[in-house]
This record gives sequence, C-alpha cells and structure tokens, in this order.
Amino acid sequence: MIGQIYADALAGAPAEIEYVDGTRVVLETARWFEPVDGDEALLSRCASPTLDIGSGPGRLTVALTRRGVQALGIDITPRAVALTRRAGGFALLRDVFDEVPGGGQWATALLTDGNIGIGGNPETLLRRVRQLVRPGGNVLVEVAPPETKSRVDRVRLHRGPLVGDWFGWATVSVSDIQRVARAGGFPVADCWTTHGRWMACLS
Repeated sequence: MIGQIYADALAGAPAEIEYVDGTRVVLETARWFEPVDGDEALLSRCASPTLDIGSGPGRLTVALTRRGVQALGIDITPRAVALTRRAGGFALLRDVFDEVPGGGQWATALLTDGNIGIGGNPETLLRRVRQLVRPGGNVLVEVAPPETKSRVDRVRLHRGPLVGDWFGWATVSVSDIQRVARAGGFPVADCWTTHGRWMACLS
C-alpha cells in the first residue's frame, strides 16, 4: 500500500504523511519534478558514475545524464522508475539494501531530498552505501538545518481512505552529520549551505 499511495502521488493525487502523534503534512511530490534551488551545488560535485538513491521521478538523475555524467537512479516504486526513463534518465527498480549494479564502483552516491532517512537508521544506511561507492568515492547527503533535532519517526502515507503501513524515517541535523557519518564508515563530512538547504559531502 505504501508503494501504491506514493505512486498515485507521483501521478498528481493528493497524499499526506501521518506521524504517530496524529500530525499530518502534505506529501509534496510536485517539487521533485523540476529543478530546485541548490541542486547545482550537488550536481557540480558529482563524478561519473553517480548512483542516485531513492531517485523518485529522476530530477537529479536526468540532470546528470544531460551533463554527460553517467548516472543511475534506483527507486522502489515502478512509477518513479518509469518517470525517470521517460524523462531521459537511466533507472532501475531496486531497494538500496538489495543487490545494486556496480557495487563498490560508484564514484558518487546521492542521498538528497531527505533520503538519509531511508530505513529509519542513518548509520546502517551509510554503512550500506559505503559498500557501494569505490575507495575514495563520495556520498552527497542533504541534511536538516542545525536547529532541527535529529530523530527517528514512525510514519505512514494517506490518500483519501487508503492508509499505508507504518515505517521508520529518520531526520539528521547538520549538527549531527559528523557523528552519523563516522558511525557509517565515513570519517570526513564537509558541510555547506545554499538556498536554505544544508548539504554534506561524506568521504
């Protein structure tokens, strides 16, 4: 059900994220289709080949391909993969914790748009990504502002009467990314901010 609600949202259907305390926020999928202020700071740091983890409709995957950077998007939703391919990018239906092509050979991996939260355990996620990037490779991570508290939430998706299963999702503040990165196998985390977004390059 999670995948179907997310897929419908990518097609334009209204959907919400519900937290265990009852709070709901709109799932703003429309913003993942067009360039976002601050994307350039990420794209300019990507080397070939780049793996875009949780690539959604492929905004960054497609942009990299157009720049001549070899890029592959992976996502767990068939509609997201189809949208990326339709826009001219390469994408596969994959979970980052399953087998991913080119393991240990990626020069850059992307965890943007909150995707450091995948699985609800950032340290475990980064240890997995450590296996995917080559020695000397980098992981570009989008993190929360310094005033945000790092946390793990239980959330689920809503679309009208349809309700998905609960799943874990993490938020990592830029104030904590050094600690999280080291626990995930990356001793260095260089941080910067642009257009109100906070980023880190892990190496």
